[in-house]
Amino acid sequence: MRCVRWRRIASQVGRSATVWAVSTLTMLVLAGLLPDFRLQSADGDSATQIAVTAACGAGAFGVLSVVVWPLLIRLLLLVPALVLGLLVFFLNGSLLLLALRINPSGRGEAAPETAVIVAAAMSAVASATGAALAVRDDDAYRRRLLRLADRRRRAGPPCAVTPGLVCVQLDGVGHDVLTEAIRKGLMPTVGRWLATVDGMQETGDVMRETGDGIQPTHRLTPWRTDWSSQTGASQLGILHGSTFDVPAFRWYEKDRGEVMVCNRPTSAVELQRRAILHTGDGGLLTVDGASRGNLFGGGAGEQALVLSIATRRRGRDHRSRAGYFAYFSDPANAVRTALSFVAEVAREIGQSVRARIRRQRPRVSRGGLYPFVRAFATVVERDVVVAAVMGDLLAGRTAVYADLVAYDEVAHHSGPHSQDAEKVLQRLDRSLALIEKAAEHAPRPYRIVILSDHGQSPGETFRARYGLTLADLVRAGCGLPVPRRAMGVPPRVEQWGSTRSGAEARTAVRAALRRPVEEKGERHRPSRGSEPIVLASGNLGLVSFPDVSHRMTKEEIEARHPALLTTLADHPGIGFLLVRSEAHDGVLLGPYGTEIPLAELDERPGPLARFGPGAADAVRRTHSFPHTADIMVNSCHDPADGEVLAFEEQIGSHGGLGGAQSRPFLLSPLTLSAPAGEGEELTGAEHVHRVLRRWLREANGPQVPIGTEAEEERAA
Repeated sequence: MRCVRWRRIASQVGRSATVWAVSTLTMLVLAGLLPDFRLQSADGDSATQIAVTAACGAGAFGVLSVVVWPLLIRLLLLVPALVLGLLVFFLNGSLLLLALRINPSGRGEAAPETAVIVAAAMSAVASATGAALAVRDDDAYRRRLLRLADRRRRAGPPCAVTPGLVCVQLDGVGHDVLTEAIRKGLMPTVGRWLATVDGMQETGDVMRETGDGIQPTHRLTPWRTDWSSQTGASQLGILHGSTFDVPAFRWYEKDRGEVMVCNRPTSAVELQRRAILHTGDGGLLTVDGASRGNLFGGGAGEQALVLSIATRRRGRDHRSRAGYFAYFSDPANAVRTALSFVAEVAREIGQSVRARIRRQRPRVSRGGLYPFVRAFATVVERDVVVAAVMGDLLAGRTAVYADLVAYDEVAHHSGPHSQDAEKVLQRLDRSLALIEKAAEHAPRPYRIVILSDHGQSPGETFRARYGLTLADLVRAGCGLPVPRRAMGVPPRVEQWGSTRSGAEARTAVRAALRRPVEEKGERHRPSRGSEPIVLASGNLGLVSFPDVSHRMTKEEIEARHPALLTTLADHPGIGFLLVRSEAHDGVLLGPYGTEIPLAELDERPGPLARFGPGAADAVRRTHSFPHTADIMVNSCHDPADGEVLAFEEQIGSHGGLGGAQSRPFLLSPLTLSAPAGEGEELTGAEHVHRVLRRWLREANGPQVPIGTEAEEERAA
């Protein structure tokens, strides 16, 4: 034991000396390249003196980074997270200036702006060197990962020995997209999990050659969403067991006179509260759980980057941005992520320019702030969430649920099958490999589950094809004035800033900056006038009349606006309408006067036949919601190519029925029971929630209590 201990100490000293030497060399090189950075006196010094100055400066900078940096971060907890990410560079430069000032040699100086560059380069080189040395030493790598764990866990109870469950949500990745990525070799980690002995693996409708005879460790199962195929409904159902009364991504509630938006913090809080009251269940993560990067907390005691707690101002454990501070407390993380951020912005600008030059269709504008939002989703959010999950695993938490939004954000603007989106899938696969590596060093065994909340369906926008928006069409049907651009004026591609997109990345950016999450042009409390409120959720549209307190019937709508329902149902870009009926409770409307009562959809699907199995049940369920809109509008769908027409400015969309958006996946270890029985289909996020609960029970660990948080909510 003593020999092993001394060997470990010697190894650590050797690595520290190597990092110091590399940092010294980096400082010498930068001093030779940058005119405003000197390591010698004005009269000149010998090479030995310069080397000593560099060594002392590098050593002082390293010590200050270890000792002073954590204290600075604690003093900056009130600074918005993204501002902190930028401030890191200036603080790092200040530490370098201080290191040069206290240098025993009395030499060395740098201009403030040069000090920022030198400090960033030294931090990056030192981090890369230390990581490279540690990777070859499994014990050192384990200790390096353990530093990511939550220190407060050390004072808690001993870690359980039963298996834990970690669920990573790849936002927007459909089942077919995943199988295609595996077939192309874009996701080798996932492909390895699905490999078989005979060298062939069936993943849905794809046969993949492995050639290495590796035993499979996971199974791939598709599942079907509700009509509202978007993160708000799916994640609420997965984490809290209820998708009841979530008809879309955004909808108008007449009784409250308010527009609900799933990625608005106040709406997320309300939706979570309703789900808890509806189910009597605190959430999937109630016992020793962690929620990372999600819209909802799932009852977890450890929450970071969670939208439903973004409005809370007090309590260290409930700061939605806590994960950013934990990540940026290491200056090397900030440098590495910032460099990747800049590279991603440049990559997006280049890809956007190339798409315009090639006149690719369909296409939406990707200018304005979008390159920065994309870089945040694909770099900053990914790095912070993955680091938080690794820390949770090393802390031995029982259940972890995390959301990675990178693919969803890029696919909205580049298309779900684009090369841009495929590059994101490759990087997400590397993130899964990091999580797998952390699980190998965790104090308890872990079962890794990968899943998605919905897919995405390709297609051009409704406006690009017809030159008018859904709101324009509704106004025309009501006999209201229509903007000039909808009267024969060729459509133009909107700027990203004017697009009311449901992308989660933009919400995370604004929350990190402490900016309101209201969407441009969207009224939080619309005035109660006679004009309809038209909202869009991908290819799902909702029309509400705010001056009528109840959900209007078909007969009432026709009495007020005789041409409206016919105008919508007969438009070639509309697939079908759902309205309430005095005679049949609810009816489905289609072109040429098609009118089918909901009770007869199984025998007479009509226009719903193009949307596949389960569509009738999804429509009937949404019809039962208290806050379903007066008119529910689903755009047309072409089963041949899976395309839909989005009512938002997105060429990869989700939110309604039609195509791959309703077909996400569940990738689970073979050590867990099968998600569904033979011939049974996973239908709805609530079903997925029950499956995850069952898997937690199979681990023989602590059980999630039912009703605890619900009783507290009722008491409040």
